[in-house]
Amino acid sequence: MHETGRSPVSGEVLQLRQLLLSRSKAFLTFSMGERSVEILKGSDALWAIIRRRDRGGIALRLAHCPGGIGKVRKLRARANALPEIEVESALGRHRIVLGSNTDDLSVLRATVTLEPAFPLLIPFHPRDLYPLDAQDDPLAAQGTVEAAQRGVNSGLCYFHLDEPAFGTLLYFQNLTALNDYFRETRTTPDAAVGGIWPELGYLPPSPPQSGTPPVNPLPAHRAITMSDAILVFHDDPACDEQGGARRFLQMLGVAYRQLDLPPTDFRDWVGRAEKTLGDLETAPEATIRHYGHVYIHPYTASEYPDIMVQMSIISALRDYAAWTKKPVAFGAELEKGLVKFHDTQLGTMRRYLPNVGKDKDKMAVDSWYLYHPLLNLGRLALEGDRRAKTLFLSSLGYATKAARHFKYAWPIQFKVDDFRVIVEARNDDGLGQTDVGGIYAFVMLQAYELTDDSHYLDEARAAIDVANGMRFELNYQANLTAWGASACLRLWRITNCEYYMRQSYVYLASFFHNCEIWESEIEHAQHYRNFLAATCLHDAPYMAIYECFDSFAAFEKYLKDSGPDLDPAARMLISEYCKYALDRAWFYYPDALPKEVLSDKVRNGHIDRSLSFPLEDLYGDGQPAGQVGQEIYGAGAAFVFASRSFHPVEDAPFLIFCDHFPVSNERTSARSLSFGIDGGSTCKAAFSVVRTTRKRLPALTLKSASGEEIAPAYEGADRVDFKIPASGQVLLGW
Repeated sequence: MHETGRSPVSGEVLQLRQLLLSRSKAFLTFSMGERSVEILKGSDALWAIIRRRDRGGIALRLAHCPGGIGKVRKLRARANALPEIEVESALGRHRIVLGSNTDDLSVLRATVTLEPAFPLLIPFHPRDLYPLDAQDDPLAAQGTVEAAQRGVNSGLCYFHLDEPAFGTLLYFQNLTALNDYFRETRTTPDAAVGGIWPELGYLPPSPPQSGTPPVNPLPAHRAITMSDAILVFHDDPACDEQGGARRFLQMLGVAYRQLDLPPTDFRDWVGRAEKTLGDLETAPEATIRHYGHVYIHPYTASEYPDIMVQMSIISALRDYAAWTKKPVAFGAELEKGLVKFHDTQLGTMRRYLPNVGKDKDKMAVDSWYLYHPLLNLGRLALEGDRRAKTLFLSSLGYATKAARHFKYAWPIQFKVDDFRVIVEARNDDGLGQTDVGGIYAFVMLQAYELTDDSHYLDEARAAIDVANGMRFELNYQANLTAWGASACLRLWRITNCEYYMRQSYVYLASFFHNCEIWESEIEHAQHYRNFLAATCLHDAPYMAIYECFDSFAAFEKYLKDSGPDLDPAARMLISEYCKYALDRAWFYYPDALPKEVLSDKVRNGHIDRSLSFPLEDLYGDGQPAGQVGQEIYGAGAAFVFASRSFHPVEDAPFLIFCDHFPVSNERTSARSLSFGIDGGSTCKAAFSVVRTTRKRLPALTLKSASGEEIAPAYEGADRVDFKIPASGQVLLGW
């Protein structure tokens, strides 16, 4: 809670307060459900004041005009739209396009462009959002900011105004629309949305000031988008953690539906998987031999083999073998070496082999490294793999001992022999690996399913219960948070306790808070896609391929457990994350990027564009790609994406590709099938028919559930693409 009125405030706050005390006449008024909106002209700004009768309000700065506002006029409104507003000042000409709707939650959108009169430097631009009390005083309003932008993730601020009881607001700045501003000024929107109560919202980035500041102006006589703010309102103010998380997902879903979503392209993950498997088998940079066994290098010819890396590739290859219905000999060869990671004395899988070099502490382990390999062993055990079952069951005692020792709140790194903490916290907030409890719970649920021992169910519940109260600090590493959400939903299915479904929303809210829901065109980012990517850690500057495809796999499990009780906004956001993952993950592969985008300095190993192994790191702010290295342990991405998104059709010369997980896939006749998906009701999905033999593709028809024929978006000799509703069924005939 911010104690407003006691904190220092800027002159911008006091100037707004003075304007509202003067009770200036509104330039334009309109209603938005039970909220009223007034457009006010100040001395150097144009404002939108959104009020709820006797419950306070919000002030949104629409145009900032240092030196004073000149003429303000309404332009002719389009049909069923609010009039556009034009503001003249010494800077040039602002144009403001307002839009509102109350179809679901109330929404106000304000898109602001500036056409400078001269090449314009921006040394400073104030924030744009101020909560108000019932007397329009920003100094007296009281509330709490729950979440704000981290790094170059989504430009959002989520808060509630409690005194007076105005309600909850999600402020979402559509950073995609601001790419021209970032390019011209050579700035990056790093943590640009947030602020300190009562001065919130978007702080446009400006060049660093010094005795000789950079000279990167906005060009004269060209309209540049300065802001594209989407405000989503909820009537209710503060609520408990689970209710607040669900509300965040609902409000984010509303904001998401306002966006012009970027397109996706078909990606040949089957071809990529075949090339990756060949490189794993033959490239000397990929493997090394110890104790007569083959092991995977984490990076190209670099770093010691570790258990997480081996299990990541083995598990992905097992999925690929099940999909192709052909054994993968290389995967079986890797499995033979797993026994050397098992410490019979401690009863656990160790991170490194016993002969690891002296430059590594063989007793040290990151907390998540203890449990993630067990998750993949558990998957194999449940599929009937005897070796995996033996290793999995023999490691559970130590796994639970560690959990209880740390009281289900794990540090960053500790010693496996005596639990001495090496690194306690991720930063000065005192928090360790906050979402490890989620993946631990998932492992315990695997153990429960395998053994029917309620002890493991109790362990899963204990770990999830300890996460209570973490709110938006729950996310430490994206894929762990995704598995935590999946564990919660599995617990709900097993126990029928609604608490665990609601707790899954806390994990999801923390995950999506850490996503880049915008498409960057800054520097090198113009050569790849980042829309809806999660940054790998809570404070990481980059997106990572491993966290990308592992979250994808976790969300597949989540959706399978969901059913009709799942909040529609959560279902939509998860489905859209997975859809965009299939597209943007292609750009982690160095052969999909221009050579000049790749980093000259690589922390681990080297980058070889001829190898079909992905880079670890891409950057929303356009830094050189691959600074961390070419990640062989991320090579499982191709096998996971191919096996989840391409669907064989028996006795047909094609595969079906869909960027949503199917909920039904039924052969209705010798030459027809019904295919159903359950994504966002207002979203679109990609559906393709992909040739697999030398025979030509047959004549195709695709119809909606209502019988309406869907025309192809693309037709080629090898593939026919369609865009279909992301929720519902289609009927394919050939």
